[in-house]
Amino acid sequence: MTNNVRPADMKRIDTPQLAQAFIDEQVKEIRAQVGDKKVLLALSGGVDSSVVAALLIKAVGKQLTCVHVNHGLMRKGESEQVIEVFRNQLDANLIYVDATDRFLDLLAGVDEPEKKRKIIGGEFIKVFDEEARKLEGIDFLAQGTIYPDILESDGVKAHHNVGGLPEDMQFELVEPVRLLFKDEVRVVGKALGLPVSMVERQPFPGPGLGVRCLGAITRDRLAALRESDAILREELAQAGLAEHIWQYFTVVPDFRSTGVRDGKRAFDWPVIIRCVNTVDAMSATVPELPWTVLQKITDRILTQVPGVCRVLYDLTPKPIGTIEWE
Repeated sequence: MTNNVRPADMKRIDTPQLAQAFIDEQVKEIRAQVGDKKVLLALSGGVDSSVVAALLIKAVGKQLTCVHVNHGLMRKGESEQVIEVFRNQLDANLIYVDATDRFLDLLAGVDEPEKKRKIIGGEFIKVFDEEARKLEGIDFLAQGTIYPDILESDGVKAHHNVGGLPEDMQFELVEPVRLLFKDEVRVVGKALGLPVSMVERQPFPGPGLGVRCLGAITRDRLAALRESDAILREELAQAGLAEHIWQYFTVVPDFRSTGVRDGKRAFDWPVIIRCVNTVDAMSATVPELPWTVLQKITDRILTQVPGVCRVLYDLTPKPIGTIEWE
């Protein structure tokens, strides 16, 4: 697929009818491009790769092989959802790789943010490369490139690994959503029947929770981060606030604070709540959450998450603060 310029008269896909027309057109194009050959896809569980996977399953079925790598830095339930949706519901050829120990062993003692990112990104490519080489007869590599990727990075989307795969792995690309914006991809995903929780998934950094478990990652702090993040997401959804906040997550720093639990001194971690609203991610504001909601979130984290003795709300806009902490 070489056409990477969005036609000036291309209609925005903002209705189920337009989404279905797009799906029908892409199914024909994918079948014409792929024929009877095989396709490989790195399926992260994010919006873009999930929609591409669903499109390819509809177009070529078992000719597609998806590889999902769990690096141990996913949010609670995300890998399980990928398995449930794509293997159990859509009957996809899905290779699931639990590389948690491999990643966390490499990250042990590493506290410098950029070094952590390089380790996570580099090892992900290695794992995907290893799995790809076990397969035979793969001619095509699908990836979730969307139109902003083309505008900003010449079509190479590193977190889908094309830019990092060894040169001897010669694949032709299949990029069915390359002319769509993110909101359009979500509309297509809903038309394909993907779960709303997957289609409306928030922006999530490639290194995952690795950049929210500040400093050197430890398994106990990572567990506290995953559980507190799940509580935050559950409570904001229940309060009807989730759709009104662009991004929200928790952060667990690498230091402890004094507290009191059951009449005894505690020396545990703080959990920091981060919520932001933005249009372009270049600047961001912090929403004012209802006090009752913050209280409920705080109570649940303090009672249900081991090793935590404080809950904080980050009030810093961007600039000066960035959206992520690392």
